[in-house]
Parts: sequence; structure tokens; C-alpha cells
Amino acid sequence: MITAITGATGHIGANLTRALLKENRQVRALIHNNRRGTEDLDMEIVQADICDPASLERAFEGIEVVYHLAATISLSMNDWPSIEPINVTGTHNVVEACLKCGVRRLVHFSSIHSMVQTPLNIPVDERRPLVDGYNCPPYDRSKAAAEREVREGIEQGLDAVILNPTAVLGPHDYQLSFLGEVLISLAQGKLPALIEGGFDWVDVRDVVNAAIRAEKDAPLGAKYMLSGQWASVKELADHVESIWGTPAPRLTVPAWVARTGAPVATLYNQLTGNRQLYSSVSIKALCEANKNISHERASRELGYQPRPLRDTLVDTFRWFQATGLLELKGSDPKKARK
Repeated sequence: MITAITGATGHIGANLTRALLKENRQVRALIHNNRRGTEDLDMEIVQADICDPASLERAFEGIEVVYHLAATISLSMNDWPSIEPINVTGTHNVVEACLKCGVRRLVHFSSIHSMVQTPLNIPVDERRPLVDGYNCPPYDRSKAAAEREVREGIEQGLDAVILNPTAVLGPHDYQLSFLGEVLISLAQGKLPALIEGGFDWVDVRDVVNAAIRAEKDAPLGAKYMLSGQWASVKELADHVESIWGTPAPRLTVPAWVARTGAPVATLYNQLTGNRQLYSSVSIKALCEANKNISHERASRELGYQPRPLRDTLVDTFRWFQATGLLELKGSDPKKARK
């Protein structure tokens, strides 16, 4: 059985390829621009682009299972023109190629951001509606639209399941995700202040384990929330301080102040070419997210048991140190208590 992965060089993809190879699976990784994080892995590399249907059909020839992770992430309200062709049309192309090539099962990675968060006093589970409307952040809207593409494929006879992880943390973050960059900035003392709010954080390895189990055991059309532990940004920074030794910023900015300063931060990033971590979209996500994301169905049907947040952070900083992304200045994460 050959398994194909789109987005194999991303954070989840890098962990998924390693988990599948440990099971002695044959893996075909679809690569678009670069191979970082895949150089030493014993798997087939195929050049393909999810925006090019013909390349997908060639890549899916002889494939039994497809894991679809390829997507672009944005924290801007202005990125729909660049996001839609990849996250929405790209998913449509993946679905069509799976149908044409006779793929047995598609495992589609969506996001908690595709789901309506309100009412906040009721836990979010698989029954929550998908977001819609132009007032939603483009990334959120694109992931919801991508889920609808998968549902249409199911109606046409495709066997597919959908996964909705929360904010993913963990090792093998070769492309350095937004959250990975935040953790490194905290460890280097580059964040002068924190933002009020928090999110549900989940270990990438727990997400991958659930995905493999879903591939094997989930019923057709099943959808699973893959959450971990909610923690405030302050609590996250405190964990980093205790693990790495860099003092956490003492100032926490109220949400209304952060929103006021967001346009200035956006302009600064545009002028300097820096990656935008602080924007109206990220502030909204931190301050308006539901604190209770239920993974009860995944636990019941997939044996899903997310590990504690601190364990994830300890392992992540060990990996940062081992790969040279961080130089040790404080306490040794190898000796950090779980």
C-alpha cells in the first residue's frame, strides 16, 4: 500500500511522514517548492502542485490513501486572493484527483478555525456549523470552504474523513510555523509584551497519531475535533521561562489596546518584510476563541489522549536545541521536569 501526502514538508506533514515510515509504510511525498525536513527520509519524492490537477493525477496513480495537508496560513484580513486558489481550489483538485484515481481513502486536515466559536459557553464539537461570510478571516473561511469541497466529494462516492486540530505545537517544525516562531521569540526575549487571551494547544504528534487511526478505523465521512489543553498566552510564556530560563514578559496588553495597535504593527511588517505574528486576526483568535473544544468523539472512537502542554513544550525546546534553532542560555530542557 502506497500512501501519498500533500504538504509533507509542513509541521504536521513532517511528523506524519516519520510516523508512517515507522510503521514501514511506503510513502510518496508531494513536494512543491522545497524538501527541507525530508532529505534523509526513505520515501518517494514527487514534484506536484495542488493547483495543477494534471500533476495530482500523476502523483496519485497507484495510491490507496491520501493525506491532504497542503495549505497556506494567513493572519491577514486581505489575503483571500492568495489563499483561495490553494486552500479551496487546491482541495477541490485533490478531491477530484482522488475520485479519478480510485483512491481508497482521503484524510483531510481542516482546522478549528473553520468552526463557529460562539456561543462561548457551549463546548465546540463536530456538530458546530462552519464559518461563512466575508467578515470572517480569509484563512478561517478558506478552511470551511475546503471542508465543503470534501463533503461534495463524499457525495460523489469518495471515502473521506475530516480532522480539525487546534493550535499545533511540537518538534520537527522545519519550516518554522507561526507558533514555532512565537516560542523561539519568547525564548530569545524578543517579545516586549504579551497579549491578553489564550488558545487551545495540541501536540502535533497526538494529531498525527489520531490521523493514522482515523485512516484505519473511522467511518466514512467522520469528522473529529483534535484539541489539547487551553492555556493563556501568559501561561504559555511562563512555561517557556521555566523550561528555557528566559524571563517571560511582565506586561500583558489588554485586548482593546492590542487591537488599536494592530494596524501599526501590520504596516511595520509590510515595510520591513518581517513575518506578521501580531495582527487583528491573531488578536481575534486569542481573545474570542472558545475555551472548551471537545475531543470526546476522537477519544471514544480513535483512542485519542492528548498529552499535557508542558510535555509538548519540553520536547519542542529539546528539538529546537538539537537542530540549532536555539542556543542554550538558560536551564537545559533535557533536564526540565515533565
